[in-house]
Amino acid sequence: MAVQRGRRNGSAVARNLRTPDADNAPTAEMPAVTDGDDPARARAIPEAAVARLAVYLRVLSAMAEQGATTVASEELATAAGVNSAKLRKDLSYLGSYGTRGVGYEVAVLVGQIERTLGLTRKHKVAVAGIGNLGHALANYGGFPGRGFPVDALFDVDPDLIGVPVGGIPVSHLDDIPQVCRERGISIGVIATPPPAAQSVCDRLVAGGVQCILNFAPVVLQVPDHVEVRKVDLAVELQILSFYVARRNGMVVR
Repeated sequence: MAVQRGRRNGSAVARNLRTPDADNAPTAEMPAVTDGDDPARARAIPEAAVARLAVYLRVLSAMAEQGATTVASEELATAAGVNSAKLRKDLSYLGSYGTRGVGYEVAVLVGQIERTLGLTRKHKVAVAGIGNLGHALANYGGFPGRGFPVDALFDVDPDLIGVPVGGIPVSHLDDIPQVCRERGISIGVIATPPPAAQSVCDRLVAGGVQCILNFAPVVLQVPDHVEVRKVDLAVELQILSFYVARRNGMVVR
């Protein structure tokens, strides 16, 4: 998944080819969580570590549902698919170091990661483009439970306007700015055909949306204060193809 910041867009593959360790890539300013009385201080967390924190949270949440109260670093690292040294380094950004012989308290660690990732409040989501992908996103039951309720849907098809999808009536794309402002939309998801993506993006920005998840295979032009993550499934498949070819000895060096 590539990350686009402001008007700059970078391929995750290209970035990794340029940088031996993704943890040395540009960092995002994140509030560090401290256990004592000192106020939380801003600390730069590498983007790769931020992505892993989200994975740790998913694993820890599943453990909590199963009744786990503590977890060893080795156990959590294995479940998350990383080595224990990297896990401990990632969690140190939160000010969490665990207890020797005990590990980490699951509930405490979940809370720390949620605060760091800004998940202590819900982020309302709008989906633009109610085709096959948009329908799937609108009906996905996993978003609300993780703090991302889908609260607005948009399309241009007159047969869809006003029709509920996942319980939410579809609005016209022209209404994006007004609806997003009225409903306090935090995140916009673009699932439109490529030619419509930029105009939809402009409407989302006009509606006060500062975070956009873009499934359209285009580079969006956005102001510097807007964060964009681009999901290009074809690129992801090409990356997997590279690894298959490498394992089969087909990559020419």
